[in-house]
Amino acid sequence: METAQAAEGHTGKANGIGAYLAKHLREYGLLFALIAIMAFFQIVTDGTLLRPVNITNLFLQNSYIIIMALGMLVVIVSGNIDLSVGSVMGFIGALAAVMIVELDLPVYMTIPACLIVGMGIGAAQGYFVAYWKIPSFIVTLAGMLVFRGLSLWLLEGQSVGPFPKSFQLLSTGFIPDIFGIGRPNGTALAAGLVAVALIIWLGVRDRTHNRRYGMELEPPAFFFVRNVIVAGALLFIAYKLSTFRGLPNVLISMVLLTVIYAFVTENTTLGRRIYALGGNEKAAKLSGIKTERLTFLAFINMGMLAALAGLIFAARLNTATPKAGFAVELDVIAAVFIGGASMSGGVGKIVGAVVGAFIMGVMNNGMSIMGIGIDYQQVIKGLVLLAAVFFDVYNKQKQG
Repeated sequence: METAQAAEGHTGKANGIGAYLAKHLREYGLLFALIAIMAFFQIVTDGTLLRPVNITNLFLQNSYIIIMALGMLVVIVSGNIDLSVGSVMGFIGALAAVMIVELDLPVYMTIPACLIVGMGIGAAQGYFVAYWKIPSFIVTLAGMLVFRGLSLWLLEGQSVGPFPKSFQLLSTGFIPDIFGIGRPNGTALAAGLVAVALIIWLGVRDRTHNRRYGMELEPPAFFFVRNVIVAGALLFIAYKLSTFRGLPNVLISMVLLTVIYAFVTENTTLGRRIYALGGNEKAAKLSGIKTERLTFLAFINMGMLAALAGLIFAARLNTATPKAGFAVELDVIAAVFIGGASMSGGVGKIVGAVVGAFIMGVMNNGMSIMGIGIDYQQVIKGLVLLAAVFFDVYNKQKQG
């Protein structure tokens, strides 16, 4: 009798774990896909991928993609899309070059001015989408063409640069070691330890909160393994960075923005309303949500982040070119969809978008190290995007 009850309890527990895995397959799948991709490229590149200098380059090369992915997730969750982000990024970089290099304006004036211009561009596009109900695909496609043309006009078809050192620090600068150790960089190591402690504390706090209110709990084994993997990865990256030049400025910017956007989308009324808007706009409007204003704000936010990405990209290249930002919108949108967002709106997480961007970045970097041509890289990235969307649709149909 006892054996039968034990077996029944064991089966129930197994079913519980299986059900939890099935429900959160996309989240765990993303994490393990990133680990598997990194392990694969680490092996085939003979360890080049995870060398300190290459990890630093990964952050520098993908910073602008990740920053724009945060805004794109908000736009897509609200049920829209923005095809103009690459062109806006290039236009803002061109504007910064003209202001700093040609007009000799100070950096501290140029950066806020460019961010305001980016917000203005987002507001203009958001106005037509939100209040005139023109599909976002059409509005932002027009914006893509307009700002690509304006970049060419502003730069007169030529590259403009170089930028002063103070502007370049926006992308290529590093946080000084406040401990004065040198190598390994004490600040980078301390930041890694603080990040691990914070993530574990937040995880335990959320688990306690969910238990208190009777919400679904992550199985203890999964909770433990997930935190061990994340903590180990963070400490590994912190150590690698500490043996090179420490923490890049842009990494701090990305982390702060990711934390802010994750908090806003998951823990505030504004975030819940954005998901409600994308899930069912009519129902959201009937419940008293000002859907037009939310859509308008989503595009203003996207314009601001595209402007910031443009400044970082220009600072990294140390010049503004007419072709800057060309086809970048495709990488940004692909990162968001690979990260679990749904084209129909209402679904997606900030962390997923960031992981999706890193998956794209690691693939780009790894294939470049291997010497794979850009033609094959585009084919592979396209197939990965298709597989991610197919996986999402398949899961929805299976659950339905």
